[in-house]
Amino acid sequence: MKTIDFTVLAIYAIAVFGLAQWVSREQNKHQKNTTDYFLAGRSLPWWAIGASLIAANISAEQIIGMSASGYGIGLAIASYEWMAALTLLIVAKFLLPIFLKNGVTTMPNFLEQRFGPLVRTVMAVFWLSLYILVNVTSILWLGSIAVHAVAGVNQMEALIIIGVFALCYQLWGGLKAVALTDIVQVTLLIAGGLTIAAISLSRIDGGHGVSLEHALSGFATLMQAAPQKFHMILKPGDIGYDKLPGLSVLLGGMWIMNVSYWGFNQYIIQRALAAKNLNEAQNGIAFAAYLKLLMPVIVVVPGLAAVVLAPHLSPSDRAYPEMMKLLPPGLLGLVFAALAAAIIASLAAKINSIATIFTLDIYKPMRPDTSETDLVKIGRLAAIAATVIGIVLAKPLLGGADQAFQFIQEFTGFFTPGIVVIFLLGMFWKRTSAAGALTAAIGSVVLSGMFWASTTFPALHYLPDMPFMNRVGLVFLLSGAAAIIISLIRPAPAGVSTMTLEGVSYKTGLIFNLAAVGVMIALVVIYKTFW
Repeated sequence: MKTIDFTVLAIYAIAVFGLAQWVSREQNKHQKNTTDYFLAGRSLPWWAIGASLIAANISAEQIIGMSASGYGIGLAIASYEWMAALTLLIVAKFLLPIFLKNGVTTMPNFLEQRFGPLVRTVMAVFWLSLYILVNVTSILWLGSIAVHAVAGVNQMEALIIIGVFALCYQLWGGLKAVALTDIVQVTLLIAGGLTIAAISLSRIDGGHGVSLEHALSGFATLMQAAPQKFHMILKPGDIGYDKLPGLSVLLGGMWIMNVSYWGFNQYIIQRALAAKNLNEAQNGIAFAAYLKLLMPVIVVVPGLAAVVLAPHLSPSDRAYPEMMKLLPPGLLGLVFAALAAAIIASLAAKINSIATIFTLDIYKPMRPDTSETDLVKIGRLAAIAATVIGIVLAKPLLGGADQAFQFIQEFTGFFTPGIVVIFLLGMFWKRTSAAGALTAAIGSVVLSGMFWASTTFPALHYLPDMPFMNRVGLVFLLSGAAAIIISLIRPAPAGVSTMTLEGVSYKTGLIFNLAAVGVMIALVVIYKTFW
């Protein structure tokens, strides 16, 4: 990176920090309450919701990791993004109305309404542990690797800078500061991602300038040069089949993973819970769905281009940084700022949600008389503590991992099936009891652990080998069956559940319906073209 690149990065950092403080200001000496701090005063417009959903989702591990998968596996890895677009529409139409009708503030809060305080506390502790020990540490560690590789900054210094900046820019304003600045973060992410995609594809076309025409011609050349990389549905024996097992991508375990992530994940759904109203939330989610359709161009295409421009890379994680080397000074600073934006926005989202869950689901139930002002202070202290813990533990937890991203996916997959069972049965089957819910949570971990141990340790090979995604689907079915059986044996006492479906409307507005049709048509065309 040259001086001009660092100048572009500095301008970005100053602009984002200043904007966050400006949108966080209060009029007439108003003191922030918990609704202001954790749910942005329930005032977010659709564009902020859509942009913030994507900013919370895309980070260094997605950009670098999915480019690496594009290099190694091919376009099939884009199913994670394209199927997420359809999942978002399902969440908006069928799940979000239930949450907003019941005034839900956090995911543990919903579980308390449905199953009582025990399930709320157990799952709140689980989510806090997962977000701090897995999400925060992974973003810090993988983000610091990216910054070190591109900018040459000492990795531990980069790690601390990332954590402190993400903490400080959202510390005063809470979710409002995060969500209203995310439109800048996502704009930069898209601009930087499209720039590197266009330059790399144009280089494949011969390097005679950068334009849409050259990029499209380069993409056609790429398809001819590496046709094996352009199949969305892999067959047994194909590279990557163990991660994307054929039709299971469309019909199996990926649905469980996507519904859990987009529907029941605090740092994702919190944006929609902060909407002005249901219609605004649904339109924002539809906007996010269109952004997800665009994401493979940004995070997968550079890896595909590297197949031609930088063959024989090892490890494949070098694909995205190699494509960044094609950028001239100034543009390199822009794309690096986009990468930084993805890291910072995603980390800030996790930190804010940790503060939300700790304050509203752990601290407040123990001290119900605490004032709103003091609860906001507790939230800020929780954010600081989470960041410090993440900085301290990032290297011990992930420093020795050869494939940190795969480990994170594997670890999260232990819990995902049980979470989906708990929420779906809790929403749509009245007889589901707390005992059944806890059985699903415990069963998911135990069954996933058994499959993992059987695959990892030859001496314990007592279960059939299967792709990770198929395992998630099977564990979902088994833990769901166990939850149903236990709920029938130990039904919930009368009056425990305060959640209601009465008055919930699944009717959606014209704008959302038109947007949904557009997304589904786009997916049909994509999968038909690259089947």
